[in-house]
Amino acid sequence: MKFAIIAAGEGSRLVQEGVSAPKPLVKVGGEHLIDRLIRVFVDCGASEICVICNEQMTAVAEHLQEIQAAGRVPLKYLVKSTPSSMHSAWELSRWLKDEPFVLTTVDTIFLEKEFRTYVKTFELLAEFGDLDGLMGVTDYIDDEKPLYVSINDARTITGFLDTCDDPQNISGGIYGLTPKAIPVLQRCIERGESRMRNFQRALVNEGLLLKAYSFSKVLDIDHASDIQKAEEFLKM
Repeated sequence: MKFAIIAAGEGSRLVQEGVSAPKPLVKVGGEHLIDRLIRVFVDCGASEICVICNEQMTAVAEHLQEIQAAGRVPLKYLVKSTPSSMHSAWELSRWLKDEPFVLTTVDTIFLEKEFRTYVKTFELLAEFGDLDGLMGVTDYIDDEKPLYVSINDARTITGFLDTCDDPQNISGGIYGLTPKAIPVLQRCIERGESRMRNFQRALVNEGLLLKAYSFSKVLDIDHASDIQKAEEFLKM
């Protein structure tokens, strides 16, 4: 299975709040965010890890170059500025067309034990063709603009919603997908769409079978205060 990381955001809110390091090199638990994901993905048996960072992040590109040169990680990376996270995913998709993959943003924080179980579950389901995607969800809501997920009794995702009267699950930003998702992503780009939540909606609208996998908690590092929250969470 392949893994992909979107590390192309500017992290402007962190900079405004006094965090000088580019987001991928912010440390949580004594480990750079990008290094943590790469290590976890390697532990999960990654056949390849694909990363995109923007052209302004020279320190990140140099860091990735060092990892690649060391030869211990099956790493491919692309340095390119994009207008949105969906466009970053599209740039990565050139490497994701031949086997199932898990995609996250660089600041996605989860418990490693839960993630390993999630990956094993996705691998088994994808191998037998039982689904087109296994999306990480959580009932922990600590997001400025959460994407709510409607799920039926069979754990099939029926919709992605901006508002919800009875919120129970939100997207955790952990996308386990088969290559069937790539043409859907291409059509989103061709329509001029730019938000990952619209890509997720398109997956449902075009009939792909997405199942929900529950994580106890998933955090994003958007503000300086989130770093401390993540530190405390990972001590669990």
